[in-house]
Amino acid sequence: MNLEQGVSLSGKTVVITRSQDQQPEARFLFESRGARVLDLPALVIGPPDEWDPLDRALLEIETFNWIIFSSTNGVIAVEKRLQLIGNSLAYISKSIKVAAVGRKTALFLESLDVIPDFVPPKFVADSLIKHFPVSALGLRILIPRVQTGGRNLLSQEFSRAGAKVLEVSAYESKCPKEIPRDTLHELINAKIDAILFTSAKTAAHTAHLLEEALGSDWKTILLSVKIISIGPQTSISCRKYFNRFDQEASPHDLEGLLNACIQAIQS
Repeated sequence: MNLEQGVSLSGKTVVITRSQDQQPEARFLFESRGARVLDLPALVIGPPDEWDPLDRALLEIETFNWIIFSSTNGVIAVEKRLQLIGNSLAYISKSIKVAAVGRKTALFLESLDVIPDFVPPKFVADSLIKHFPVSALGLRILIPRVQTGGRNLLSQEFSRAGAKVLEVSAYESKCPKEIPRDTLHELINAKIDAILFTSAKTAAHTAHLLEEALGSDWKTILLSVKIISIGPQTSISCRKYFNRFDQEASPHDLEGLLNACIQAIQS
């Protein structure tokens, strides 16, 4: 449910835990509604340990029927590796079909002149499987993904349905070394109204960083802070590491996260 555009977060301070290169979009959205935004980038995006599996798959990309992207990070990595061999997603999308989990991933593909053949109605992997437009039986599917920490639900379910699935590491997301000093200071002094989590890993890494910085009693500083999750898997992680989540975004994107934050703070 979308809230009225006039609803404001004026006077509220929120912490965004996205990776550093993804902060500006979220910051602009929340600041446009009056929030003071502090950064706590809980992911550092980098290359996988080795490129060979992805590169081998891309050299034989014409043998696949579908390529499925669950994040913009996967799209970025595949496009860069394709360009190294004189290819591109725009070119290969003429001969194989492309699916995207999530509106942001779909929009990023469109910026590369790739119109996704399928985007599920809900921006989660479960919805892609449930609403996939054709039978998976006999399909050859390529799934570029994060090296560690992501779910292999897509691979499992499509394999169970009769597809031949190849999952390859396209990028890795690691924990940064520390929390920005200004953000940590405001957390310690109870100046934060909400922390926004955009993946299961951001929740896990934030919990680790807080414990490293504050010791075993770190959860007490969050007692008055709203914990906002972008989707079901992130909510599971929040419950695991913070013992709760106060609101879950619907839809599972930044606009939904904004609305969830407003609802939680107002309640």
